Parts: sequence; structure tokens; C-alpha cells
Amino acid sequence: MSELSEKKLDATGLFCPEPVFRTKIEIEKMQVGEVLNVSADDPAAEDDISRWVTRQGHELLKMEKDGDTINFQIKKVK
Repeated sequence: MSELSEKKLDATGLFCPEPVFRTKIEIEKMQVGEVLNVSADDPAAEDDISRWVTRQGHELLKMEKDGDTINFQIKKVK
């Protein structure tokens, strides 16, 4: 069973533009089809990361709020 790995990025405690910047760096290191789970607590990250994912042509599989923390699940598409 060849399952693509999931990576985690903890961007809590970081503020704009760090969460997006670090998400970009992690995605660039990954293979197409892999999934990155990002946690951030910067309120701006909700829009920033969602827009960045769309602009870059990746897929936002899930976005959930857990208290002050926003969790993103991003699939690298290209």
C-alpha cells in the first residue's frame, strides 16, 4: 500500500506573513499528491492561506477552526 505521507506545519504564534511563507516553503519541498496539515492562530491566516492555496493551484481539502487555532489540510496539486 503506497500511501503518500502527510506533513505537519505548526505556525501557531506566528503572524502575517509568516504562516503563509512557511506554508509555501513546506509545499515546495513536497511531492505532488502529498498533504500538508497547517495549524495557525493568526486571524489573518484564514484568508491569507486560503487565497494562497487557490492562487497557487493547490487544493484546500479542509479548513477547521478549533478555538483560536485554524487547521488547514492542503494537497499539493502541481
